[in-house]
Amino acid sequence: MPQQDLRVSVVQNTLAWQDPESNRSRFGEMILNDTKNADLVVLPEMFTAGFSMDSKKVAEPADGDTLIWMEEMARATGAVITGSYAVADEKGGLPFNRLVWMRPDGSYETYNKRHLFRMAGEDARYQAGSERIIVELKGWRVCPLICYDLRFPVWCRNRNDYDLLVFVANWPAARSFPWSHLLKARAIENLACVVGVNRVGEDGNGHAYSGDSIVLDAKGKALVVPGSDRGVFSATLSAEELNAFREKFPAHLDADDFELL
Repeated sequence: MPQQDLRVSVVQNTLAWQDPESNRSRFGEMILNDTKNADLVVLPEMFTAGFSMDSKKVAEPADGDTLIWMEEMARATGAVITGSYAVADEKGGLPFNRLVWMRPDGSYETYNKRHLFRMAGEDARYQAGSERIIVELKGWRVCPLICYDLRFPVWCRNRNDYDLLVFVANWPAARSFPWSHLLKARAIENLACVVGVNRVGEDGNGHAYSGDSIVLDAKGKALVVPGSDRGVFSATLSAEELNAFREKFPAHLDADDFELL
């Protein structure tokens, strides 16, 4: 499909601690009321429960209520819905922090978080993924990643295989400076648009979150900056501007060759 402009809606809100039903209800209302004309709707990391390390309690079956809900939201809006939540391993291992990329036709892709946040014990409560994915939307090649992945530029590196990098997060306010600056760095170094979606409020462990969700063009310029406000914030990514910039400044042609083992 020829690349077209892409309308992105980021949903920034508080999360009810370990309460999937309440969170689905909150986000559902926001999605149905405030994401009109969106092509892509992005929810935070662990949007059903907050960043809980009680993984066995909050994990649900791969085909459980949240997957069904995401399909309903995608069909109702005609947009791709994405975000991560805890999913049980069918083989009986530790759960995954899994991002789902749900299309309006009910088909979907999944990405299991590669880099687990050891400072919170995530590496002991969840199972790491091993492969990143590239998905397509309106001619855009999209690489969706999760929170702590942002700190690892090799994993995020554009191998000339994506146009948009998406991060869903539960990134505490205490580290908001690295969050905002790393997102800009990922856009600039990869000549790609970047979307970062974070939560606001306080979680069940007393950690505060300041939001700071953002949509950036490939030059690192902010197109929408909601700060710490709750709500749905939308921006349109221009295919023409992205391709014109890459043609004028083709730094990607001089990138080093490498492989991830």
